[in-house]
Amino acid sequence: MSIRKELLDSLTEHREAALQGGGQGRRDKQHARGQLSARERLDCLFDGETFQEWGMHVEHACHDFGMEKTKLPCDGVITGVGHVDGQPVASFSQDFTVGGGALGQRHAKKISDVMDYALECGMPFVAINDSGGARIQEAVESLSGYGQVFYRNVMLSGSVPQIAIIAGNCAGGAAYSPALMDFLIMTRENANMFICGPQVIKAVTGVDATMEEIGGAVANASISGNVHFVADNDEHAIQIAKDLLSYLPPNNMQDPPHRPTADISLEPDGVLNDLVPEDAKAPLDMQAIIDRLVDGSQFLEVHRDFASNLIVGFGRIDGMVVGVIANQPNVKAGSLDIDASDKGARFIRFCNAFNVPLLTLVDIPGFLPGVGQERGGIIRHGAKMLFAYASATVPKITVIIRKAYGGSYLAMCSRDLRADIVLAWPTAEIAVMGAEGAVNVLYRKELEAAEDKPALRKQLIDEYQEKFASPYMAAAHGMITDVIEPSQTRSLVSLALRNTITKRAIRPPKKHGLIPL
Repeated sequence: MSIRKELLDSLTEHREAALQGGGQGRRDKQHARGQLSARERLDCLFDGETFQEWGMHVEHACHDFGMEKTKLPCDGVITGVGHVDGQPVASFSQDFTVGGGALGQRHAKKISDVMDYALECGMPFVAINDSGGARIQEAVESLSGYGQVFYRNVMLSGSVPQIAIIAGNCAGGAAYSPALMDFLIMTRENANMFICGPQVIKAVTGVDATMEEIGGAVANASISGNVHFVADNDEHAIQIAKDLLSYLPPNNMQDPPHRPTADISLEPDGVLNDLVPEDAKAPLDMQAIIDRLVDGSQFLEVHRDFASNLIVGFGRIDGMVVGVIANQPNVKAGSLDIDASDKGARFIRFCNAFNVPLLTLVDIPGFLPGVGQERGGIIRHGAKMLFAYASATVPKITVIIRKAYGGSYLAMCSRDLRADIVLAWPTAEIAVMGAEGAVNVLYRKELEAAEDKPALRKQLIDEYQEKFASPYMAAAHGMITDVIEPSQTRSLVSLALRNTITKRAIRPPKKHGLIPL
């Protein structure tokens, strides 16, 4: 005997009702704004026919304010597990066409359940946010739901990668779940993320502000640094998430997806010899050096629009995944300031949590001077870089390109912070400070008494540079592994990665270190 037809018809009806969400009319409005629907976003993320939905038939639990008469298909959120480029990934996608995607008790339970599954099975988690916030009709149950999600964000942190896509509204308390995740991607149009909107700011402070100023993608990416990537549209945002996943392991117990080439590229790259200007004071574009080092110039820069005096991102060298941290002398001379220190430390901590080797490229004159920096806490923020590098146990390879002065030299992963390999170009200047500043301090009296001050000053600067501002004194003291030709950099870094990939470092037993937050 076969199953009764009416049971199959009933199942089809229930499925069709759930798949319709808020109806074709509301989806058409999303399309008119250039947005995908919640299900279309998941279809774009996952390999065809691999998505297994969880809780399609879940209904809300609210019986106040007339809600007992209101149907909310899937309770406004689609959750489940699928494959991204063949690898399992857990996800949710909030459906703005269903009650504005507002979070209620069972909406939150669906998200929490799939997060628990991601943690237990060791797979990445991708959240697609498009919600009006808490469902007011469910009162404290909505607040409790957010608390349940936030708790799981923390439980997943450092165990599986978490990626948030802001594809619509993400306001108030809802913004804290993405903030607790590893990478935030936000669409340039149609999306906003903020705690207090313009009306609240006006009522409380009297200050007029636009949504774009406080909650738009540009503000979140370039000013506050909340967002790591700005996408042109939903499809672009999802492609960025997939690109990120291509560099990451599924969990902290596995290595990233290295694709080591059969042979290491040992031939020199003469172009690198020509990238450093003859004049040490002339700006250098570190991005050009990165492009020569990574395979096919394929580099996924993270936080590109924030603190651009420091470059961070992912690439491969002869197939080995690396996290790159590099000073950018074209911006603020490559110095470390408050924002750059936060940006760098966060990226280093992520790479260490997920076993991604670190490649540090150094050209830094120091920490950025200024009253605003001192009063803003550059000491505390700069210390985050020291803490992040010192606590990292993954392979750490450092290449000193030009300047490496004072405490900032240490903060860019010196040998003293347990860098495994430190290479220096002949143009490297490793010293307490630049020659000009050092001469002013060391020879102040001699310069004041000299008849020809400019001539003496030039002589003293040249002597200081030859003796101290070069890689050879550091090499003589065993502070660097080798001084190399720039053309050898890619091959030697590739060798270093292969040699250190089995590194195992043990830290003293403790609950956790206390990074200066």
